[in-house]
Amino acid sequence: MLKLRLKYMDKYLVIPFLILSLFSVIMVYSASSYVSLQEYGNPQYYFIRQSLYVGLGLILAFIGFIFPFRLLKKKIFVMTIVLAIILTLIFLLIFGREINGAKGWIETRLFNIQPAEFAKLIVIWYLSYILSKKQHVIANDFWNSILAPSVLVGFIVALILLQPDTGAAIVVLGISVVLLFSSGVSARLGLIFGISGTIFAVGFLEIVRYFGESLPFLKSYQYQRFLAFWDPFALAEGAGLQLVQSYYALSRGGVFGVGIGNSVQKTGYLPEPYTDFILSITGEELGLLGILVVLGLTTLMISRIYLIGIRSKKSFESMMCIGIATLFLIQATINVGGVVGLLPISGMTFPLLSYGGSSMLILSASVGLVANVSARANIERKMKEK
Repeated sequence: MLKLRLKYMDKYLVIPFLILSLFSVIMVYSASSYVSLQEYGNPQYYFIRQSLYVGLGLILAFIGFIFPFRLLKKKIFVMTIVLAIILTLIFLLIFGREINGAKGWIETRLFNIQPAEFAKLIVIWYLSYILSKKQHVIANDFWNSILAPSVLVGFIVALILLQPDTGAAIVVLGISVVLLFSSGVSARLGLIFGISGTIFAVGFLEIVRYFGESLPFLKSYQYQRFLAFWDPFALAEGAGLQLVQSYYALSRGGVFGVGIGNSVQKTGYLPEPYTDFILSITGEELGLLGILVVLGLTTLMISRIYLIGIRSKKSFESMMCIGIATLFLIQATINVGGVVGLLPISGMTFPLLSYGGSSMLILSASVGLVANVSARANIERKMKEK
């Protein structure tokens, strides 16, 4: 059976995933070597750890590829994992160690676990399960059908916001909205909510611009990020530093780049060069062409996941794929938007490319699950043709 699955594995999904994962090892090494040497006396510190994360990620992707989907549809299994992530997020708020003003990590000897990253996939799993169960009634009784899952997801989002991790909360919220409106709701209602969401986003920016730090829900550092978004060069020595240095990196790279390892901005000028702003270093060292290759592979992978989800005739599998594709899409969009100044900087990493254990493991496992859905669908299709 494994041999048959491997034969019908979706190469247009797996090959971009493997290229991006392996390329991340190269770029993390290049982007982090100076910082690693300064902080740990070892230029390979982050390179070794990223190599480990990628290796573990490939193992998880394989496990996701062979994992029996019937277990994912068992209510006791789903609700146990949901309860576990809620308790973990509560534990984190009480006992978690604060790093850079946020209680977002559980420290272990190997690496720091970021529960918010796990919450993204768990919310996709939960909503796919619960909405696929209600799909036959959701079109006629939309509000009552989504009330309970919306409250539960809202509670998870609130726990993430309290860390605070605004970026992860936005991702979870965005995925949830897409899944809710992929579950059988009328096009009219979907359009109304889409327009309402756009008006809300624009209105929120204007409220922040007008009232600033006087808003009770907006912390000083968050307001500074908005100011840096509107005019980064006015705050080039403070909140606008990352964006300004990102511009310098992209400008210096030009079309073809200065070559792997030759970045200047990673040598103390650009903060977080191997996480949030690894795309800037990629642009500096490999130029616009390098960035286009990364974005092209990411786009191919995301579009393939959406296509697999749309083609799937099983509601649960279809929604899982759509949720996972949306996870990649939102994270990539927010990261790229922050790097080029089209969106406020949120601390969002670029999927599969940036340094990070929790993100790499979850995204890799997600790709494995999608490859699982695709392979089984291809096998079933071939069987029917015979």
